[in-house]
Amino acid sequence: MFDTLSDRLASTFKNLRGKGRLSEADIDATAREIRIALLEADVALPVVRAFIKQVKERATGAEVSQALNPAQQVIKIVNEELIGILGGETRRLRFAKQPPTVIMLAGLQGAGKTTLAGKLGRWLKSQGHAPLLVACDLQRPNAVNQLQVVSERAGVAFYGPQPGNGVGDPVQVAKDSIEHARTKQHDVVIVDTAGRLGIDAEMMQQAADIRDAVSPDEVLFVVDAMIGQDAVNTAEAFRDGVGFDGVVLSKLDGDARGGAALSVAHVTGKQIMFASNGEKLDDFDAFHPDRMASRILGMGDMLSLIEKAEQTFSQAEAEKMAAKLAKGPKEFTLDDFLAQMEQVRKMGSISKLLGMLPGMGQMKEQINNLDEREVDRTAAIIKSMTPAERAEPTIINGSRRARIAKGSGVDVSMVKSLVERFFEARKMMSKMAQGGMPGMPGMPGMGGGPRKKKQVKQAKGKRKSGNPMKRKADEEAAAARREAAQAGNPLGLPQGDQAPQNFELPEEFKKFMG
Repeated sequence: MFDTLSDRLASTFKNLRGKGRLSEADIDATAREIRIALLEADVALPVVRAFIKQVKERATGAEVSQALNPAQQVIKIVNEELIGILGGETRRLRFAKQPPTVIMLAGLQGAGKTTLAGKLGRWLKSQGHAPLLVACDLQRPNAVNQLQVVSERAGVAFYGPQPGNGVGDPVQVAKDSIEHARTKQHDVVIVDTAGRLGIDAEMMQQAADIRDAVSPDEVLFVVDAMIGQDAVNTAEAFRDGVGFDGVVLSKLDGDARGGAALSVAHVTGKQIMFASNGEKLDDFDAFHPDRMASRILGMGDMLSLIEKAEQTFSQAEAEKMAAKLAKGPKEFTLDDFLAQMEQVRKMGSISKLLGMLPGMGQMKEQINNLDEREVDRTAAIIKSMTPAERAEPTIINGSRRARIAKGSGVDVSMVKSLVERFFEARKMMSKMAQGGMPGMPGMPGMGGGPRKKKQVKQAKGKRKSGNPMKRKADEEAAAARREAAQAGNPLGLPQGDQAPQNFELPEEFKKFMG
């Protein structure tokens, strides 16, 4: 969503690099480019003005003028100000001292509240809670059925005593859900309320009545990140009409400019707490302003990537795999390769994972064109092999490759390529498991074992001069050096008056010798 903004900012900062000192003209030009980038990204005008004012004030101060690298200092300032307009620090959910904790979702119709209720419920369940989804949207056709389906997919409990489709009292359903949660021992209640196609008094009043009936611990305003400047207007109307404690951004994976999402926290004074960036129930996480700013500036998001890996990979399995690799490369089979690949796939879209790596902003086109089905094809090839072939791929000859290709529906060349890549991956992983990276000889696990010593040719002796007189002088000098070595002067230093201890310094140097 923020690709255009990221590209413009990257281009702006590129012009600063290499300058040892920034003039006022440089700072003005940079501020102008950043202003254009933010406006093109649909960031609200008041937010742009406040942002540029802060950046210019700090950029013309001592922290840039006295910096060793002014360009990097400006990037640091922009990063910190971006974090500021995104809400500053990460805000966590407030849980009630006496359960259940009540979370009410509010927003316009089409913002994605119902799907987001399932995502939030699944996320809370992964945190060790027992959430209950409550259907209080009784106006929209099939809204109750939709929430029930979503709750089943998310693996969380559902409460919907009224059929909906215009039938039932949403305020009464909300009240009854609290007692139901206590009875069934649910510690979190997520109330999905009705939305409208626009802001109206009836919708606001209904949301306010539900709020008064259940006294929620958190009221979360769900905003579609793709609706542009109207997101800010809607957020202000909900803040004044119903009131909310935090913002949830949905559809962050869209291709809209998305700058309005950057404006909501600054305009309303309420922090963004969660972000939804995909259609799957797993595409949801807590919102971290510092990490989002880092992504916008093309610096990646390694912390989120590490968290995803920790949630996906089993510690016991990782230790088991490390022990297997330490025994030798042949212990790592194609079955293990497939298992590792499927674990990575569970972390989410490969292109999204690559996008979290620092420096990948320069490879956006390649990442966007990445074929996610390549993983499925690789899995199909491995599953078309016999157990013996997976355990020892060296036995895969031409006829076996043809059979595997036919069974997996791919070309023979793809099977050959996969086996070759597997051997390379096995060799590299084995060296890493032994204590280091490949290609660095002389350290454990870093060079592939001892190497054969090269046969070094004997150095030729010093050539003798063709001049008989010079040759005789050379021989006499060599004989003198040998005699000196035998007499306790192994270095062959000059003796007698020419000896170092008898060397007389010039008068002007003697004063330096004490």
